[in-house]
Amino acid sequence: MLEAKNISVWFGNRSVIDNVSLELEPGQIMVLLGPNGAGKTTLLRALNGTVGIKGGTIELDGKPLSKLSRREIARQIAVVAQENETKFPITVIEFVLAGRFTHGAAFGWESADDIRAAENALKLCDLDEYGGRVMNELSGGERQRVVLARALAAEAKVLLLDEPTANLDLAHQALMFRLVRDRSRNAGASAIVITHDLNLASEFADHVVLLKDGKVYASGPTNGVLTKENIAEVYGVQVLLDSNPASGKVRVTTVY
Repeated sequence: MLEAKNISVWFGNRSVIDNVSLELEPGQIMVLLGPNGAGKTTLLRALNGTVGIKGGTIELDGKPLSKLSRREIARQIAVVAQENETKFPITVIEFVLAGRFTHGAAFGWESADDIRAAENALKLCDLDEYGGRVMNELSGGERQRVVLARALAAEAKVLLLDEPTANLDLAHQALMFRLVRDRSRNAGASAIVITHDLNLASEFADHVVLLKDGKVYASGPTNGVLTKENIAEVYGVQVLLDSNPASGKVRVTTVY
């Protein structure tokens, strides 16, 4: 379980995250929503230990995150970040295998289990034939899927995904969330996902956290958070709400 208790993050003299608490249960998919500048990415980085907190505590399975090594954290938390460009030539299979380093893998010394996990992750992400291609030659959407494959190959129990569908077409957006949902159901893994798509959040989230100005404005089940009043207050837009005829989940339509 990953838990944040009253955490705050400051950049210089500016508060970015203010007294935020959340609790991610095993098998749960939590979605962070909010406008640009609300603090979503900073919160995600704090939960991974890559951004320091000024107050509060973050615990992973009851242990303070600050007491764990980077290797210990990476073994349990895998990240899919917005920025996924590589600075030097590396093949797709090498990039995905890098996610196995917490299992003791090193380039040229991967075990059969490492190879199996990497190849399986590529297949799940619809990248069967991409192993020998160079990362720098891929489109943004293809790179995004490779980054997800690396996170899946790591077999971590917590996934942190920062706008994972930003460069994806509709088919691969659905694939992305389906893979995260399957991992949560079949392996008990948990995920925190940042997205700007309220309808994707409605379809896939077990729990939604709505942020405004670095604070939690609303938190809970989707139908309790995605209300006309909350959306108008946080995003400054009017919406129509109804039920998706296929799933029965809340559907959001912006009134322009």
